[in-house]
This record gives sequence, C-alpha cells and structure tokens, in this order.
Amino acid sequence: MVDRGASALSLPDDWPAHPDPILALNRMGSFDWDLDNGLFHMDAQALEVFDLRPDEYDGHPESLASRVPPPEGYRLDGLVSQAMKDGSENYGAYFRIRLRDGTLRWTHTQGCIRRDGTGRPRRIIGIVRDATRELAESAARREQAAQDAALRRQTNVVQLTTAALAHARTVQDVIDVLKDTHGLVHLGATSLVMGLVEAGRIRLVAEGPEGSFVPGTEVTRIDEPYPMGEVVRTLAPAFIESPEEFAERYPLLWPDITELHITAAAYLPLIAQGRPIGAMGLLYDDRRGFTVDERNVLVALGSSIAQSLQRAMLYEQEKDLAQGLQQAMLPRAIPSVPGADVAVRYRSAKLGRDIGGDWYDLIPLPGGTSSGGGRVGAVIGDVQGHDTHAAAVMGQLRIVLKAYAAEGHTPATVMARASVFLHELDTERFATCLYAEVDLSTGVVQVVRAGHIDPLVRQLDGTSRRMTVAGGLPLGLSAEFGTLEYPVSTIEFDPGETLLLCTDGLVEQPGADLDDGMRTLAALIASGPVDVRDLADLLIDVAEERGGEDDVALLLLRRRGLAAPRPGGRLRQHVGPGDAEALSEARHMIRAAVRAWGTGERSDEVELVADELITNALMHTEGSAIVTLRVLDGTGRRLRVEVEDSSSALPRRREAGESGVSGRGLLLVDLLTDVWGVEARGSGKCVWCEFLVPDQG
Repeated sequence: MVDRGASALSLPDDWPAHPDPILALNRMGSFDWDLDNGLFHMDAQALEVFDLRPDEYDGHPESLASRVPPPEGYRLDGLVSQAMKDGSENYGAYFRIRLRDGTLRWTHTQGCIRRDGTGRPRRIIGIVRDATRELAESAARREQAAQDAALRRQTNVVQLTTAALAHARTVQDVIDVLKDTHGLVHLGATSLVMGLVEAGRIRLVAEGPEGSFVPGTEVTRIDEPYPMGEVVRTLAPAFIESPEEFAERYPLLWPDITELHITAAAYLPLIAQGRPIGAMGLLYDDRRGFTVDERNVLVALGSSIAQSLQRAMLYEQEKDLAQGLQQAMLPRAIPSVPGADVAVRYRSAKLGRDIGGDWYDLIPLPGGTSSGGGRVGAVIGDVQGHDTHAAAVMGQLRIVLKAYAAEGHTPATVMARASVFLHELDTERFATCLYAEVDLSTGVVQVVRAGHIDPLVRQLDGTSRRMTVAGGLPLGLSAEFGTLEYPVSTIEFDPGETLLLCTDGLVEQPGADLDDGMRTLAALIASGPVDVRDLADLLIDVAEERGGEDDVALLLLRRRGLAAPRPGGRLRQHVGPGDAEALSEARHMIRAAVRAWGTGERSDEVELVADELITNALMHTEGSAIVTLRVLDGTGRRLRVEVEDSSSALPRRREAGESGVSGRGLLLVDLLTDVWGVEARGSGKCVWCEFLVPDQG
C-alpha cells in the first residue's frame, strides 16, 4: 500500500543523533539508512514497532526478513528503488509485518532521501509507526460512509417512490410504480411480489421480474405456511437473512425459488387503519442480513405503499359507483330514427368519483312517422360539478326534459319547464342545455339554448359551420332570476348534412378560448369521415388523446335524403308579444316548411294565411302565440296551420270599409283556405285552417 501523498520530512543532517522527542511521544520510531555501507540504524522505538529486541537486530536490512514477509519486502524495495531513480525526495508506504506471535500488523513508513552534489542517493532517514489502529479506523469510516451512502440511496428511493405513489389513482398504478425498474430495484431487490387480502385469502397482483412466478401461489389462504400469509396474520414484517433460514422457515416455497438464487428477503405487511390489506415481498440475491436502519426504511416503505393502495381501492370503488350511477342515468339505448343516422358517445374524464353530469338524449316526438321523415328531439346538456350528485341531478333532469318534450310542448316551453324543475329540486346546481327539435321531412330544426355552446352542422360540400343561435340563462338560474324566456332559432337542415351537439369538454382546451376551440372542432369535423359513427369515434379519440378534466358527451344526427315528403310532419314555433325576432323566425319556418313539403302554387297562400293568423293572435290577445304546421293523411294531401293563443274570446268577422285595412283577416282566411275553424284549448283557443296541396308521391 503506497502512500504517495506523504509529507516531506524536515530532519537535521545529523539526525538521528538527536531524535525529536515528539516522535517518541507519538510512538514513532526513527531510522537512518546509510546507502554507502548498507547499515540500517533504528532507534529503540523503531525496534519496538518491528517487535524486535536490540540483540535480535545487527543493523543490516536483511535482519528484518523475519518480520517483513517476502511479498511486502519486494514491494517496499521496488518503491524505494523507484523513488531514488526518479529523483524523489520523499516516499511513504503502508506495509505489513509479522509479529513474534505470527500475527500481521499494518505499519507505515516515511523516508527522506539525501543526495550528494551529483544527485546520487547517499542516505535515507525516516520514521516507522504502528498503523493498525489508523487503518482500522479508516476502514471503519469507509464502511460507515458506505453504509450511510447506501442508506441515503435507499431513503431517496423510498422518498421518490412515495412521491410517485402520490399520483397513483388505481391499484394498477401502484403496481406499475413498484415494478418500475427505476423504483424499488434501486433498493437492491431482484424480485418483487405483492398480494391483496380478499375473503381470507391472498391474491397475487404483482410479481417480477418476468418468469419468477411460482405456480400455485396466485391465490393462497392466509393460514398457509407462506411468508405473505405469516406477515398478514402477525401484522409484523419478516426479515429472512440467509438461504438456510428461508429453507427452514418456508419449506413449501423454497424449492420453487431456488433458481432465483435468493440470499435474503423482506416480507412486509401492508396495513391501513390497523387492518391488513395485503403483503409485499422483496427478494435479494446479493446480500445477507439487514441493518436496523435498513429494516426501518423498509417498514416505512410498506406503510407508504399500504396508504397508496387504500386510496387506490377507495378510488376504484367510488369510480365504479359513480360510473354505474351515471350509466344508469344515461339512455340505455338510442331509438332508431326514420330518416336519420344517429351516433352518440360519452367519455369520462377519468377522475375517480369526479364523474360529472354530461348527458345526451334522443326523443321521438308526437307527429312523427314510422318511416321516412319523423320528428325527433335531440338533447345535449351538462350539470354543474363533477361528482355523484351531479350525475343524480342529471338523471332527474334528463327524465323530466324528455317527458316535457314527448308531451308535445314547444321547444321554448320544454326548456322553461325544465329550468323551473331544476330550481325546485332545492339544489345549488345549474345546468347548461341545448334542445333541437328536428323535422326530418322538411329539414327544419328549431333550437333553444340554455347557456350551452352552439351546435355545428357539416354541410354537403364537406365544410362545417357553427350555427349561432340565441340563448337564455342556464337551467335553474333562469327560474331563480325570473327570466324564463328562451328564444327559438330556426335553421334548415338539408339531406346529407350532419348536426353535431356536444358538451364543452370536446371544445375547451387549456390556454385557448372557446371560439378557437369551436374553430378547431369545425375543422376536425370537415376533414373527418362522412359516416356519423366513424366521425363520433374520431372526435372521442381526439378528446381522449388531449385528456382534460371534463367529461365529453356527443350526439351526431345525419339527415338522410327522402324520396318524397311524408305525411305526419309537424313544426311548432313560439312567438312572444313584441318579439320581432321570433316572428321573423316563425315566418322563416313556415316558408321553409311549405317549400320542403311541396305545396306547389299554394305556397304563397299558406304563408299569407299563417302570417295573418299569427298577427291576429298577437294584436288581439295581449299574449303570445304558438304556430303549428303539419301534413295530414286522408283524402288527398292536406297541410294544416294552427295558431294557439291564451284568449278564450272567439274571432269575429268584421266588414272593412272601402279604405279600411283592419277587419279583412278572417275574410282572407275564408277566401284562401279550403276549410278553417276555431277550437277551445284549455286556457285559450286554437284557430286552424287546412289547404289541399298537390300529392308529391
């Protein structure tokens, strides 16, 4: 052992005639080696270091052969020769000597080489000392440092593993963290097993590396003589410090793992709230035994894993409960719709129990037909919040909204009544919603919106456009603030076009505003497949890749081309007093319907009469009007126009003067229609008329 870092000796030329007393006090012996005559003088302390009496040493280096083993002597001779050859002034080295009793002792020497004027070595003076204690302390320090470093590494891995487990939501997430090659393997373990307690048994849920599975251990009883069962029974860890101990304690398991060359193992009970939920085993092939610190670290690791597992189990239970609740609240099946292709999709945000109130629905409406162009209500909505309460509110709201629509109420009335219902539920939740009443025979779509995002339409040329429609407050808030007006927007929906309704989870992106998200969605729809099911899959896949913390509900409805208009179609529009926009939309709806239904030369007559009836209702009843258009079966094709109001007063024919304008309404109705009349309707009346129109079949 060479000490190249030895400090230079500073000794007088006549030394050791007057040795420094400090050397003696420090139990260091001195020597003076005359290279010319070969004599190697040592003082009494040096002789003591070599365990020699004065009469046993004659001053020649060869006399030290009995104390210096040959290998050590060769090494020292080589060291000194090299120092003299390369011009060094000092050298130092550790070497062993054999004492009188035959034991070996570590010794240290330092020498100072004196040279003449030509640089030739003439003399070496130096010291020797017993280095046994020094090296032992140094070795102890190195060993302690190594243990401390190993403990720091293990503690660091435990801390990193605990941090990783904090993000684990499912049991599989916990398993993945533990089997990560950058995780527990750094603790030195070569194999890992973990099992969970289930009904008096332990079910193996993780084992590694691949190929280390022991047949017959997938499910074991807790009372069987296996290590995981033992730690679950005793609630105490089991540390196995040798192969012999493993074979003795667990004779059933040992023969099956001998090929793994296990030398030690640590089995830890996984305890949460005082109850064992599982066990974990770490197996090693390069160690024997565990220090107290290592045991403490592993016990702390087991506690951390147990807490993570318990959180994961609760998370999965709550998620299953919430998903089951939500699936029960969503429609079990979407009815087939004559004249349309429909696709619906739902994506959970995967936040455990944080499953929200997004929903969709498709509602067959009165006046539809069994084939061709039926009437259908398409609903998309989102209850505020992400929890089981949101899902429960969603289910109730979906049911009542479906009931109101199926009763035949106008879109505005459906939305207003749903808002009142949500307000009266005595919940703090509100909901956004969009309801579209689609007549597939005419392609006329009446839309009401309660705080929800606009629908989109994919057109025949492949482009996609956002349909900006008027809207009211979210459901629940409108009733709270006494504002139950929901304007109805009418849009045309041609054969081959696709209507898209979705919740904001499909649109909103971190760092982007809603308009940017709508433009991105429109571009995606335009470039997507024509088939609604394929397009729905594409949109959900994109939402899945993007992630996000919101659910996604999606409804796609594509209108098929119709060979001919079908009887039984019906359109309704609510027009409030003084609402010029609603009146304009009603006129637009009538114009689109008569054109789609093929009324031929009577189109102008139908539009004129319908407009007259609406105007009369608004002028003479001080209330709102509901206009309904429908095609009837019977002798020939008939188009029926109905206008309901809240007044029970019957309309009267009045003679208008030559220059008068007022009073000609009913005369016009009587002149242009084939038949007309008045019916009492609950709190008001309905003025109706019918037109025979050309048969398009």
